[in-house]
Amino acid sequence: MSSSTFDIAIIGAGAAGLHLALNMRDDPFFRQKKILILEKESKEQNDRTWCFWEKGVGKWDHLLRHTWANGDFFCMGDALPLHLAPYQYKMLRGIDFYAFAKKALAAHPQFTWQQDAVLSVDTSSPCHIACSGGQYTAEYVFDSRIPEAFFQQDQYTRLLQHFKGWVIRTPEDCFDADRFNMMDYRLQWKDSTSFTYVLPLNAREALVEFTLFTPSLIGDGDYETMLNRYLKAVWRIEKFDIVESEYGVIPMSDFPFEKYASDKHIRIGTAGGWVKPSSGYSFKNCERNAVKITENLKSGRALNTGIISRRFRLYDAVFLDVLNRHNERGPSIFHTMYFKNDVQQIFAFLDEETSLLEELRIISGFPKRLFLRSLINVLTRWL
Repeated sequence: MSSSTFDIAIIGAGAAGLHLALNMRDDPFFRQKKILILEKESKEQNDRTWCFWEKGVGKWDHLLRHTWANGDFFCMGDALPLHLAPYQYKMLRGIDFYAFAKKALAAHPQFTWQQDAVLSVDTSSPCHIACSGGQYTAEYVFDSRIPEAFFQQDQYTRLLQHFKGWVIRTPEDCFDADRFNMMDYRLQWKDSTSFTYVLPLNAREALVEFTLFTPSLIGDGDYETMLNRYLKAVWRIEKFDIVESEYGVIPMSDFPFEKYASDKHIRIGTAGGWVKPSSGYSFKNCERNAVKITENLKSGRALNTGIISRRFRLYDAVFLDVLNRHNERGPSIFHTMYFKNDVQQIFAFLDEETSLLEELRIISGFPKRLFLRSLINVLTRWL
């Protein structure tokens, strides 16, 4: 079987891989580099929806399906209106991002997009990539496959953010397209951190998603039961058409993904720890980290430099430990977070843009004994 040689190989054309490729496309440093993108799927289906908050005009505004400046948080009998300015909450469909990226990269001859399944990567120099349909070599490999060690090591917390969502269309006006539900805990799976997320697109269409942060999955029919119950009980909607459906499982873990890398082969996206462990948000992290990766590559620094903050990873690990041990306490913890802090401060904290003093103010509002026990537990496991 013949082998093709490249300077750079990107395994996986999801958010991380495409952000990285598009960032290289825009940088003259990579103009003479041969760059391979390996993706086993055609990326012609809308397999996910990315949402993120952002101040002002953003790089992807021309692709957005919808934006919101106001929202609501419902929990423990309380309703909190959220006025996001100067942030906006933005919704981007996967298919629109894929189509843009494929067209943009096709216009640059240094990129080769190959639909193929990766079987293994030998990290000797150069790296050797074995695929179902061929073999490739590359000096650098950016790999979005989760390392096998994640599934084999037990000293780390593993929660799952899992969800099923429907884009529904109603025969009558039901929604306010100017407001979204950030978290709605008015209907929950028993003894769990679970909520419904509502993104209205217009008066008769919305993405309605039932989401859980739990150690294990529920049955497919259970998600649908909860969605139907929520629409009927909270929105008084009994008749609707399902326009689109999506399902996803995102690992929420303090596992050190970034350690499973070498000088020329590093993990990206979920596999690189780019998903915020305590929230599951990833799209803006992928955008930011793609910039850091390309700058590191150009300057000769270690490729993972500046990607992971140990301080914020500790915060995430403690939060996950609390949810893992006391999953039923999640709603009250989120209630505390949202009712004791401005939403702008929460966004900055989750974006890891706050000072230590600001972080301590947010953390001080949480149940002290509960979080202290988890802090001790995390440090015991880590040290």
